[in-house]
Amino acid sequence: NIYGNVMVPASFVVPRHDENWPQATWDLPLGSIVQRLRMRNDFLTGDNAIQRKKQLDGIGMVWDVSEYNFNKLLRALRHFDRLESGKISAREHIIRVPSKFVVPSGRENGWPPDLWQYPLGAKCMAVRQKQLYVKNNPHRKQALEDIGFRWSGNSKLGWLDVVQAAAIYSQMHGRVLNVPFNFVIPAPPQDAESNPQCADSWPWPERLWGLKLGQRLKDVRLKGAYLKGPDAHVRKAQLDNLGFVWHPKRGRRKRFIEDDDDSRELVDDSCTVE
Repeated sequence: NIYGNVMVPASFVVPRHDENWPQATWDLPLGSIVQRLRMRNDFLTGDNAIQRKKQLDGIGMVWDVSEYNFNKLLRALRHFDRLESGKISAREHIIRVPSKFVVPSGRENGWPPDLWQYPLGAKCMAVRQKQLYVKNNPHRKQALEDIGFRWSGNSKLGWLDVVQAAAIYSQMHGRVLNVPFNFVIPAPPQDAESNPQCADSWPWPERLWGLKLGQRLKDVRLKGAYLKGPDAHVRKAQLDNLGFVWHPKRGRRKRFIEDDDDSRELVDDSCTVE
């Protein structure tokens, strides 16, 4: 009634002189008792064992704390995905939770009350870095992967998108990677659904549609984005191999695509890419 759940910390002792608690329970080591209930079935033997367990179940007793915590994480991730899925372009299904994301309070934000202030971003980092809730438990790992959780983290996932898009752009532009800063990976034209050949020939995978490739590569140049840490030299080499222009000339540039005959054609809004 006081805390809204029965997840009693192991060290919890009923406080003295607290009007929320009957005087007969003051100084009761409730946390220790609950632990013994879970681990040793204290008070759950004899003729009344079944009835007592039903009483505990009726108030929401959590018998497996690890499973409870994992299911809470899973629920939070699914809810985050539902709320965010309508805000982004169609992409390969990957859940990306900012590392500092905390579930907001208030029903107007669309989250159930029992998840308010849940540090979802920090939990995701702990799962990746410390195997929180999933150590030696392949079934839980699979459950996370099934809903779009990835173990490499947002930074690495972001780089994989960028480098794949950059490789396609480079191939289309004669192995030169000089992307206008406002270039966004386009989806096929709206009439592509009625033209299967058109859809099949579209060079950009669906999961990349809407990716702000120009801005990402501008951040690489100006801020060193994605070029920090142990993989920095490998990533720089990848860009160099794609013909990345580190110091582009100023001024407006036309966008070209190079075909198999080394002829250049302007990109237009049609579905055929020569």
